[in-house]
Amino acid sequence: MHPILFEIGPVTIYSYGFFIAIGAIGGLVYMARAAKKQFGVSYDQSNTLFLYIVIAAFIGGKFFFLFENPSYYLSHPAKLIGGGGFVFFGSLLFAIPTMLWFFGRNKIPVLPMLDVMAVVTCIVHGFGRIGCFMAGCCHGKPTDSFLSVVFTNPVCQAEPLNTPLHPTQLYEAGMIFSIMAFLLIFKSNKKFDGQMFLIYLIVYSIGRSVLEVLRGDIARGFVIEDWISHSQFIAIIVTAVSIYFYVKLKRKGKLLKSNSQANGRR
Repeated sequence: MHPILFEIGPVTIYSYGFFIAIGAIGGLVYMARAAKKQFGVSYDQSNTLFLYIVIAAFIGGKFFFLFENPSYYLSHPAKLIGGGGFVFFGSLLFAIPTMLWFFGRNKIPVLPMLDVMAVVTCIVHGFGRIGCFMAGCCHGKPTDSFLSVVFTNPVCQAEPLNTPLHPTQLYEAGMIFSIMAFLLIFKSNKKFDGQMFLIYLIVYSIGRSVLEVLRGDIARGFVIEDWISHSQFIAIIVTAVSIYFYVKLKRKGKLLKSNSQANGRR
């Protein structure tokens, strides 16, 4: 749409990077305040954690992006490292163990802090998808829908240009911010620690699988050609694992509550 936000002399501000930065700042501010208020986590610890997550997300996003065209990127590693391609699920799956390691090392309550990180992830990812829309990447298929968007800027990554396409980036941004709004409303009524994070994983993964049907950037690759993309395959696994832990933690929460009530009646 508008891959270049503005130019000041020799300095060019790209829309994708700008919105990623906005999301990162917003996510860091929310995390630092919530972690400080709820768990006494210092701002230095929050800054360090966020830095670790950014590094892990970068490595994970690039690692999974490699599978879109392994032979090409193994032959041209500079294109992999220096290019703009990322796979969100790769970033997420590398970020989660990094967070768990950091929480354990610094004696931060793991499950309650993961609930905070669910909102943080929505902030960063939601603004990131707006950046995708501005850059034209992660675009949708051609459509006659009234929701269609036409990309005309030759610098943007959308294909084909001058053709009505599904704005899948905005669909996903809307979904992510809707999940975030729900989590913020729901947090005072959660039944067990970790519930918000697992709800985020389940709902996002299902929604992402549906939106993949509308994606037009077929170069991202398929596990089963034209049927299941890499992201859909990962989403299925993430959903299954998240549902398993959701049921397990819910049962554990009910058991603890039942034991607490029984002890209270003694």
